[in-house]
Amino acid sequence: MEVAEVFIACKKEAHYSRELILPQPALVRVISGEMRIVTAERSYRFFAGDTALLPRNQLGRMSKLPLDGTPCVVISLLFRKERLQHYYTSNQLNPTGQYNYQLKTFQEHPLLKSLFNSLLPYFELADALPADIAAFKVEEAIRVLRAIDPKVDELLGDFEEPDKLDLVGFMEQNYMFNLSLERFGYLTGRSLTTFKKDFKRAFKTSPGRWLTQKRLELAHYQIFGQKKRPSDIYLDAGFENLSHFSFAFKKHFGYSPSDLAPS
Repeated sequence: MEVAEVFIACKKEAHYSRELILPQPALVRVISGEMRIVTAERSYRFFAGDTALLPRNQLGRMSKLPLDGTPCVVISLLFRKERLQHYYTSNQLNPTGQYNYQLKTFQEHPLLKSLFNSLLPYFELADALPADIAAFKVEEAIRVLRAIDPKVDELLGDFEEPDKLDLVGFMEQNYMFNLSLERFGYLTGRSLTTFKKDFKRAFKTSPGRWLTQKRLELAHYQIFGQKKRPSDIYLDAGFENLSHFSFAFKKHFGYSPSDLAPS
């Protein structure tokens, strides 16, 4: 089933995502409530009226939280690769080749306000726009963003696959994200086979063993050093569920995480 290009999400209860990694850029606007995004570099908090452009292939986690009794309502527009390529080609635009993969935030602007206000009536009928209307609105969003900040071409105009990155630097920065080895390989510009071979050469151990140890060390610091509860940190440390985390923690350290947890 094809994912809608323009849709609205309403979270009446706190919603915590697992790993956020978009295959295409996305423009998100908070209508009410609070949205938080955590990447390896920094944390962001967005409130009603805030707008952000999320790059593709950036690792992070997203939380949608009610605020002052109102649900978290967010409108999202996804920029598919073929849609962006068609826009840039048909308008004879040549991206600079100097790409920026960092999340971009926008202050309130009349054009952004008009774009999202024009979407709200459609969502009174459904949670996602019909495909033909969505296509029109996505192109309008591209034009609006380029009018506000021409440098968005550095993010929207990149259609290349990831280049081969420094494996050690990337893994040290992103080990806490619970991705498959195939996905780690893709993001570092490697096939799974090459990723495993390069990893073994760089770290002198297997990816699975290294990831588990790094995540457990992070969890130990958060529980013992920062006085956090195991139930509050196991996802941030890269574990699927609390029981698996507790089992791995006790096997590695010889005592359970609850033995360290604050009372």
